[in-house]
Amino acid sequence: MPVNKIFPSCEAAVADIPDGATVMVGGFGSYGGLPINLIVALARRGTKDLTIIANMGGVGFELTKRIKPGGYQDLGILFAQGQVKKFIGSVPALGGMPPTSPLETIYNEGKLEIEIVPQGTLAERIRCGAGGLGGFYTPVGVGTVVARGKQKKKINGRQYILELPLTADYALIKAHKADTLGNLVYRKTARAFNPVMAAAAQSLPDVAVFINSSKLLRGK
Repeated sequence: MPVNKIFPSCEAAVADIPDGATVMVGGFGSYGGLPINLIVALARRGTKDLTIIANMGGVGFELTKRIKPGGYQDLGILFAQGQVKKFIGSVPALGGMPPTSPLETIYNEGKLEIEIVPQGTLAERIRCGAGGLGGFYTPVGVGTVVARGKQKKKINGRQYILELPLTADYALIKAHKADTLGNLVYRKTARAFNPVMAAAAQSLPDVAVFINSSKLLRGK
């Protein structure tokens, strides 16, 4: 029987993401490589108690107007609607740039848990999750708050900390092209975290935008 992983809409692609799921979101910042349509669909569905793993927590609609005329929705919409309980990433928000981002607002209200991960460490933790590895030792973060509660080891006279792998139930992915089997092609720097996150969403299918035909693809 032929395999076809194309979905007719963003809403259909995210329809079975349950409350409490861990979701990786591709892209680098608030626009490049960001699966905007899938984020909006998830916001409309109202799925709550999410753990979001992303490089950046979004800036919110008002600040996106400085990036693109007319603005657009980024991860900020999920924080603004109270759908996220925990954020794991490198850049929670662009501090000091008014207005305050939705992530900053709910964190300051005590409604959000944040785990800050250095950017290179974030990518490697996700890669380890995708590859089924048990983690890795890195000198990044030694002597800082990043090292709190983590196993430490001295290797060749240098101190390292153990970083554990990251996986997710789902990954929201933006791609330039896709086929019905789930193979993806990314456009230039927009690939960012997308490929490794697609591979690290192990327990349930990942999600990707099939831009050229405005259809959605989801594949294990």
